[in-house]
Amino acid sequence: MSERAVMTLGWIATAASVTMYVSYVDQIRLNLSGEKGSTIQPLATVINCSLWAAYGFLRQPKRDWPIVLANAPGIVLGALSLATAF
Repeated sequence: MSERAVMTLGWIATAASVTMYVSYVDQIRLNLSGEKGSTIQPLATVINCSLWAAYGFLRQPKRDWPIVLANAPGIVLGALSLATAF
C-alpha cells in the first residue's frame, strides 16, 4: 500500500473515531437531565484514548497526528461523560 493510501486511511479512521466519540454528547445530556449512566465505559475510554494519544504524540521520528486527533475527543467527551455520571 502506498504512503498516500495509508495516510488517507488514517484520516478516514480519524473521522470515524471522532464520530464515535461525539455519540457521548447524548449520554452527557441524559446524565445532566438526571438519568445517570455507567462510569466504567467512560473511564475505560479516557484511559484508552489517553494512552493512544500519548503514543501518537510521542512517536518518533515524527508524530502520528491522525492517532492523536482521533483520540482527543474521546479524552474530552469521555471525561465529561464520566464527570456527569455521578
